[in-house]
Amino acid sequence: MATFHRVPQVSSAETETRDRILKSALKLFSRKGYDGTTTRELAEAAGVAEGTLFRHFTNKKAILAKVATDGWIEILTDLLTELSEMGSYKAVAQVMKRRMLHLQENADLMRVCFMEVQFHEDLRDQIQTDVVEKMTDVGEAFFQTAMDQGVYRKMNPRLVARVFLGMFAISGFSQTTITDPGSTVMELKEMAEGISEIFLNGVLEKE
Repeated sequence: MATFHRVPQVSSAETETRDRILKSALKLFSRKGYDGTTTRELAEAAGVAEGTLFRHFTNKKAILAKVATDGWIEILTDLLTELSEMGSYKAVAQVMKRRMLHLQENADLMRVCFMEVQFHEDLRDQIQTDVVEKMTDVGEAFFQTAMDQGVYRKMNPRLVARVFLGMFAISGFSQTTITDPGSTVMELKEMAEGISEIFLNGVLEKE
């Protein structure tokens, strides 16, 4: 007779507490940095006892890992979802514009995902394996379809996916890498169109 093991149920209260810890961590890490944030500060910001942090996460590094990994998943999933819903394979500028506006609205997430991860090699490797490679698979399939349909010229679709994701990522690396923090919608539109033009047509003069 088969034996079934019950999967432990997580209560809504525990889920809410965990989410509150992660949201507080995102704010503190983005403002004070990972090293500058103590677990006591995290607990106070989340409105929980310090011991509660360690019931949900083994240590502070585990909190950073969850914040950064979830952040990367959100960023790249949003990007690839919009990419798949483009009106045409040439409408890259529209996608880039919407993503740039979204990046500015989520500055805390950008700072943690693009800045903090640089200083934690193990976390960077985890995100590369668990998130970026999987998202690159999705992008590769998208660009392969565009090539099969004759919209993009034949080349390595995985390389194209890496270039596209990398081009998008650098625009969010910091608030001032490509655009100023106070950029207007029109300036973001111009920047998105410029990046898209370079991606679609390159920088060489047509012969």
